[in-house]
Amino acid sequence: MRIIRTDEYINSLLNILEFIALDSKKRALEFRSEIDKHINNLSIFPYKFRRSLYFDDESIRDLIFKGYTIPYKIDTQNNQIIILGIKKYTKEL
Repeated sequence: MRIIRTDEYINSLLNILEFIALDSKKRALEFRSEIDKHINNLSIFPYKFRRSLYFDDESIRDLIFKGYTIPYKIDTQNNQIIILGIKKYTKEL
């Protein structure tokens, strides 16, 4: 499956990385590398993570990574996974 990262995801991730880099550029780069690894693995195991708590749709899942929720949509018809965003974990998105 092809992975599509939305503009919302990219912009939010850049903000998070800039914040982490204020403390340590090395940790920001490591965070980026680790999160990309988890997202890229979704193409192999798209249903690995729980059904989203924030959407009433079986095809939308929540990848939880270091306190962040990354909702993604599995689009089997177009053989793609769409990364919808990234937010600090809360009970409500």
